[in-house]
Amino acid sequence: MKRKRLILICIMMSLNSLGKTPDAFAMNQRIGRGINMGNMFESPRSRPWGKLEIGYFDLIKEAGFNSIRLPVRWSDYTATNAPYLIEPDFLAQIDTIIEEALKRKLIVILNIHHYIEFMEAPEEHTDRLLSIWRQLSVYYKAAPQALCFEVLNEPTGNLTENIWNRVQNDAIQLIRRTNPQRTIFVAPLGWNRIHYLKKLELPADDRNLIASVHFYEPFHFTHQGAGWVNNNIPVGTPWSGTDEERSALQVDLDEAVRWSKEHHIPINVGEFGAYSKADMESRIRWTSFLRREIEKRGFSWNYWEFCSSFGAYDPDAESWRSELLNALVPRNKQ
Repeated sequence: MKRKRLILICIMMSLNSLGKTPDAFAMNQRIGRGINMGNMFESPRSRPWGKLEIGYFDLIKEAGFNSIRLPVRWSDYTATNAPYLIEPDFLAQIDTIIEEALKRKLIVILNIHHYIEFMEAPEEHTDRLLSIWRQLSVYYKAAPQALCFEVLNEPTGNLTENIWNRVQNDAIQLIRRTNPQRTIFVAPLGWNRIHYLKKLELPADDRNLIASVHFYEPFHFTHQGAGWVNNNIPVGTPWSGTDEERSALQVDLDEAVRWSKEHHIPINVGEFGAYSKADMESRIRWTSFLRREIEKRGFSWNYWEFCSSFGAYDPDAESWRSELLNALVPRNKQ
């Protein structure tokens, strides 16, 4: 019954898009201001980091966000032998999350997150990654266009330029067999860094792609005190918003603008945020400035993240961190 309800919702929501040519720039505008449901379904299977409550989507919608990004560590729930089947119970769990977000008219960006094994040994895991997308593509072929696919989060490691371009394009072609009009997010190498956009080689005839970049500059500010970073960065670095500090961020964003215009592919800043060990005033100052600069350039964005160590929402207090929220979705409509 549940699956039938989702199919009915999908068909009804898809009627408005029938006969229309996909427009990635229009979709990017709809995505607008978004937030990551981070530290939830991308955590290791054996060590869950957090729980997603359905009520979070009401809070997100009411706060003024247009979209959510849903990071999922599919590799922990996929068989290691061909045909690499995704566990049905886990797929059903993610399906429920997507359904609830779509009911609230939130755009959903679904990705493959933390597939570390693929990045360490890409040739050994390419078939498995493509199998995951084959299954998801078939499962969601009738879903509304409000559901977007993102091939892979933060490609890095042993992925060379040639390997990554080949695998990402193979994934795009595979998805297009069953989802000809679905918006697909593509990633540059180097953890989605802007400077690697120029190394992307994408299908010239596919106009329904959005390039997702991640922005954590300056890294010694945004990741100070983060225990997972090599050579742990000491705490105590402020971001004062000086002309020099602002200019450094603008230069990087302008590089993305030039690439976007040259290739006619819109930009989504799929992750940006400052870790909680930075002082809150600096975090607010940096977030507010960067969000404005992102929007000035016509990019969509998804803040990292909702309610964990970068979070705009405090799950213990059950309330938004109001100044951080206002930096993202200003009450004065900036």
